[in-house]
This record gives sequence, C-alpha cells and structure tokens, in this order.
Amino acid sequence: MSFDEHPPNTLRGVNLSEIYSVSALNSTVRAVIEENFPSVWVQGEISNLARPASGHIYFSLKDESAQVRCAMFRMSNRLLKFKPENGTQVLVRANVSLYEARGDFQLIVDHMEEAGAGILRRKFEELKSKLAEEGVFNAEHKREIPAFPSQIGIITSPSGAAVRDVVSVLKRRFPGIPVLIYPIPVQGDDAPPQIVRMINKACQRNECDVLILTRGGGSLEDLWAFNDERVARAVFDCTIPIVCGVGHEIDFTIADFVADVRAPTPSAAAELVSPDGSEWLIGIARTKSQLIKLMNQQLLQAQQKLSWLNKRIQHPRQRIQRISQRLDELEQRLVHVFQIYRHTAAARLTSLTVRLQQRSPAHRLENLALTQQGLHQRMQNAMTNKLVSSKQQFASLSRALEAVSPLATLGRGYAIVRKKDDNSIVRDAKQLKIGEQLTTQLQHGKVISKVTETKES
Repeated sequence: MSFDEHPPNTLRGVNLSEIYSVSALNSTVRAVIEENFPSVWVQGEISNLARPASGHIYFSLKDESAQVRCAMFRMSNRLLKFKPENGTQVLVRANVSLYEARGDFQLIVDHMEEAGAGILRRKFEELKSKLAEEGVFNAEHKREIPAFPSQIGIITSPSGAAVRDVVSVLKRRFPGIPVLIYPIPVQGDDAPPQIVRMINKACQRNECDVLILTRGGGSLEDLWAFNDERVARAVFDCTIPIVCGVGHEIDFTIADFVADVRAPTPSAAAELVSPDGSEWLIGIARTKSQLIKLMNQQLLQAQQKLSWLNKRIQHPRQRIQRISQRLDELEQRLVHVFQIYRHTAAARLTSLTVRLQQRSPAHRLENLALTQQGLHQRMQNAMTNKLVSSKQQFASLSRALEAVSPLATLGRGYAIVRKKDDNSIVRDAKQLKIGEQLTTQLQHGKVISKVTETKES
C-alpha cells in the first residue's frame, strides 16, 4: 500500500487526532499528576540549592538512590525558621507537579523543617500548646516544696552522672536526710512507661516528702523521654511535690513545665530540695545562745520570786493558831448574834399575840349575830305588813274585776256566741250563714246550735 493509499487524517495507520504536541502532553501529564496526588511529606537531603533575585528557592531533594527537583516560592519560604543549605536533611510538605517548560517532574513545597530535630520540635510545641490549653502548667496546680524533707526520692538512671551529682550535693548540704533512688532508663522507647511506673510507685509508697526527676544533658532526641505526654500527666497527677532537673540550663522539656519546680541542672535540683546544713548549724547555734540567755533570765526571775515568797511565808503552826483564834472570835460573834435574834423574836411574838387577841373575830361575830337577829325580826315584821297590805289590795282588785268580768254579765242572763269552726265572736247577724254551727257560752255551760234563719234589726 502506497502513501496515497492511506485513509485521510491518518499517518502510517495512526489517527492524527491522537497525536499530542509536547506542550499538550506536558500539560495533560501535569493535570493528571496534580489531580491524583494529594499533598505529600517527603524527607531528603538538599542539593543544587539556588536563590534567584525573585525570592523563590529552587533545589533538589535526594537520598542514596534518587532525587527530585523542588520549588519553594517566596510566599512560603518567608515563613522558614532556619536557612536551608546544601547537605541539610529536611522534611517538606509539597504538592506533586510537572514543570511544563522542561518536562521536569517536581515538587511545589509549601512547608519545610529540619528533619529529626525539626519533627521533634514540632511535636514538642504541639504537646506544649495542648497541655497549656488544658491548664496543666497553671500555677494553682503547683505544690510547695517542703523546707525540711524527712526523705528525698530521686527518679533517674542509677548509673548516670546526674545521680552522682545529686547525691553529692545532698550529702554536702545536709547528710542527715535519707535518700531513696527510683531507677529508670532515661532515654529510648522504653523510658517513658518506666518513668510513669516509677512516679506512680513513688506516690503509692508515699515514702518521700519530695521527688527529683532528673538526668544529664544531651540532644533533643536524648531528652525526648521527658517530652512524652504520658510522663507529663504522671508528673501532674503525682501527689508528692516534684522538682524536675533535666539536662543543662538551656534545655527545656515538657516535664519542666508540668513539675512543681524546674531546676536548670540536676545539681540545682538537689540544692532546691535540701536545706543548707551550715546555715542550719549557724541557726541552731544562734537559737541555742538565745535559749541559754532566756533560761538564765527565767532562772533569775524565779530566784527573785522564790526569795520574795520566802519572806512572806509563815510556819504552819502560826497559821493554824491564827485561824483557830479567828474561829473562836467568829463563834462568840455567832452566839451573841443568836441571842440578840432570839430576844428580838420573842418580843415580836409577844407583840403579835397581843395584836392578834385585839383583832380576834369572836367579838365581831357576837356583834354580827346580834345584828342578824335584829335584821331577822325586822324582815318578819315587814313580811307580815306586806302580806296584810297585799291581801287588802287583792280584795279591792277582785271586787273591781268582778264588776267588769264577763262572767258577771253572763250571770245577769247574757251569753257569748262564737262560730264553731274558728271560735270567732259573732257580733252581727250578717256574719252568719244558714246551716252554720254556733257555740253559745252561758254562765253555766255551753249550747251548740245551727243557724236556720237570720234577721236584721
């Protein structure tokens, strides 16, 4: 088949519409990559670093067997907390892309930090912010360190330099305070749970008045066990005051912030929890001198008081004689007073007897009896007179009543006519009806009758 024999819009059997230009291919690949790859974290070593005048940063990230080109634009790199250099191990967050002009596969970086220590510092700040928001670092949760502990506990590695420094300082300052060591590993993955276990054990046993959580200096990775959240919460929950002395003065751990007191070094922690023996000796000597002085003063005052009391004190015989004499005197006074009282009472009794006799009710009763007899006779006379007068008045009223009595009228032949049904008096014939029954009252007896006829006068 010749060229002329190929179908239109084809080239050696290839559809012309399926042929990409370089620009179109790179654009398509870029779109596919950016659509299918989310933001990724990549760790590697910086190489081929370039800082043009635009402010952007261009570099490569490489490991033992591969590399990838990267671009970090000015708006992102101005937030960097360190200066990137060739050979620096970094951790970047980036979007996968393709530089179309050269067809180079690349990463668009929006965040960069130093690998290792950088990750740890980020975790440190995140945990610090979290615990601060919860109020774990607040001053109201801090316990007071005892001025004179009966026993000191040290939570540390038994073979490290820190325990020797702490014990040496404690022995120098106040050797009389006993020290108890709670052994722990101070670094490695097993360290945090062991530290938590020992803190809890110290709290449960409650043998010490204060605890020192300590280790020597080192890198951030070496001190990382003391930045563990589990350790921080164990320190916070501990019922015994904790002084944290981890690393050197420039080293800060999460345990430092949670602890009741932070010491810059292990030796400083020992200084904080132990009293100064020399100062105590000086104070004891000063107190002893003051006590001796006070005791001498008290003794002198007691001697003076005793001398004064000796002058005032008397022999018991003299005191008994004086009391006996006083009792005799009181007895005589009592007898005299009793006699006076008896005479006075007898005279008063005689006077009252005379007055009682003078005021005896017998004479009064005799007078009252005579008066009663006179009143009785007068009452009888008055009753007799009243009775006679009443009889005369009654006879007069009887005569007057008899004169107006209807019985007398009836005795003269008159009668009283009443209706039988209602007992009303009939005064007029008009009040009566034919057939009505009447009762007629006579002087002696009644007559029942019936109306058969009425006439008007």
